[in-house]
Amino acid sequence: MHLDQELLDVLCCPADHGDLSYSPEAEELRCDRCALAYPVRDGIPVLLMD
Repeated sequence: MHLDQELLDVLCCPADHGDLSYSPEAEELRCDRCALAYPVRDGIPVLLMD
């Protein structure tokens, strides 16, 4: 799965507003600051905090 770079440039971590990095092998977005991970399901980032 590939996420568009423009989308990644706009998205931020809902917990601390840090930048997100996409890991295609894990299919998740990871915050560079707080290290929280958010799944990407069917190409849609799920940015919900538990």
